[in-house]
Amino acid sequence: MPNSPSAPSSAGASNAVSRGTVLIADDDPEILTLLSIRLSKRGYTVLEAADGLQTLQVARRSHPDLVLLDVMMPGKNGWEVARELRGDQALSDIGIVMLTAIGEKVNEMTSPLYGADDYIDKPFNFEELERKIAAVIEHRRKERGSDNPRRR
Repeated sequence: MPNSPSAPSSAGASNAVSRGTVLIADDDPEILTLLSIRLSKRGYTVLEAADGLQTLQVARRSHPDLVLLDVMMPGKNGWEVARELRGDQALSDIGIVMLTAIGEKVNEMTSPLYGADDYIDKPFNFEELERKIAAVIEHRRKERGSDNPRRR
């Protein structure tokens, strides 16, 4: 894995302004690495977490624009993490895209129940995933009343 969990990724990064910060939460190291490299090359600042508890720790510490959240993870599953993020006033503005292989119908029905903004099924199409990430980040920024990234 090129980055330690929760470390910002610099793979393919340039001096350009980040399109936003994405926390990738998945217990599969190959998916973490693949998504981290891809999103970094697309201009996102990337954080990583390998389980649900770590996801919450990184979210509290770094307050990303979006969490790309696998459902089936150790510690706390993605639904539990999503519910905690939505229940915490300080974190409730973070975008959530569920990423899972549990099945399209299950994902479609459950993701909104736990507060996810959107979902995508594994295996996923990178272009579709990137469109959803960009759309959720843009929507969340507009809800906060600013088209600009959060000042940290």
